[in-house]
Amino acid sequence: MQQDTWIITGANRGFGRSLAAAALANGHNVVAAVRDPKQLDDLAAAHPGRLAAIAFDVTDTEAAPGLAAAALERFGRIDALVNNAGGAVVGAVEEVADRRLRDQMDLHLFGPAALVRAVLPAMRAQGRGTIVQMSSQGGRISFPGVSAYSASKFALEGWSESLAGEVAPFGVRVMIVEPSRFRTGFHGALDFADAAAAYGDSLAAVRADMAGVAGRQEGDPDKAARIILDLVAADDPPLRLPLGAEAVRRLADAHRHGLAEVNRLADIARSADFDAVAPSVRPV
Repeated sequence: MQQDTWIITGANRGFGRSLAAAALANGHNVVAAVRDPKQLDDLAAAHPGRLAAIAFDVTDTEAAPGLAAAALERFGRIDALVNNAGGAVVGAVEEVADRRLRDQMDLHLFGPAALVRAVLPAMRAQGRGTIVQMSSQGGRISFPGVSAYSASKFALEGWSESLAGEVAPFGVRVMIVEPSRFRTGFHGALDFADAAAAYGDSLAAVRADMAGVAGRQEGDPDKAARIILDLVAADDPPLRLPLGAEAVRRLADAHRHGLAEVNRLADIARSADFDAVAPSVRPV
């Protein structure tokens, strides 16, 4: 088996740590991009010479080229990038101010985009690579109280779908992972916006659910990491990977509902076109 080099952001906990441990156990090299590298001392000691823990802030987009350069200097190649670092603010649209919304976009879109741009030259040159974008079931469906989080994940997914078509000719693949609830520490670190009186009752159940689920999530991050690792090693990884029974159920329901809506409104929608104009032809 080829010894690959993985860059994983947010590798100090949750999916990131599980992925780092799984990649190291499979004999790969890992560049762990974390705020506090000392949190990876145990993994570094267990796998001498194969883990490089580097202090890194995902929202510092100007630092992305330096991280890619450090990975190349240390291990000579970059085979997989996992944009995993994340977090969420919970609150109604009126409760989440502009700065917090921009913070979500910095964390889940602009930071990952900068890292992708930084690693692509190396991946294109070697004719091989996989970009793993850790999204969420909340990147395809949303519900009251998580507008900022879903907006950033929806943006990441649209950006990544376009990216996948652009880099496929170079042997570079993109996989968007859409987990449901996993025991990653995510829910224990949520940022809650101050509740406005107008939404106090309507969002009370959502806030209580998000705050109280830590430790009771169905998903096992170690099992998820092994699935991701296996698919990255496969010849044909999917563009999108739902993870967890809830993600499968909710995303399937959303697709069925969406298709039913398209079919219900199809005749009305078609009537908006000019008469007797040939159907559009696109290159993709």
